[in-house]
Amino acid sequence: MSQGKVRKGAEGRGGEGREGEGRGGEGRGGEGRGGEGRGGEGRGGEGRGEGREEKRREEKEREEKREKREEKRREEKRRERREEKRREERREEERERERRERREEKRREEKREEKRREEKREKRRERREREEKKKRDVLQPVKYQ
Repeated sequence: MSQGKVRKGAEGRGGEGREGEGRGGEGRGGEGRGGEGRGGEGRGGEGRGEGREEKRREEKEREEKREKREEKRREEKRRERREEKRREERREEERERERRERREEKRREEKREEKRREEKREKRRERREREEKKKRDVLQPVKYQ
């Protein structure tokens, strides 16, 4: 704002030196933004080095936060995949159970069917035997009267 030379003592915009008290104090950084030297206190410390250090620290913090967010996101994805896998396994188990039940039911039905067929054969055999006995009885006279 007031980069050029300013009248000494002009409180609103300047003061001593280039930036004065409106924005700063002595030197370039001033107190509004900093302190003595370029780094200043608001953002850094005294001189150039500490201001840069502060920037590096802030950048590192931002990086750490970003990594934390990404890690959280990755963990969420892993959790989702695990849950999806469990759901899929449960579905597969359910399908397998249903297949087993159908096979069992089919086997039981087959047994019932076989039993019915066996009973029919037995009835036919008994009827045939009765009829043959009748024929024999009719053809052969009774020996003992």
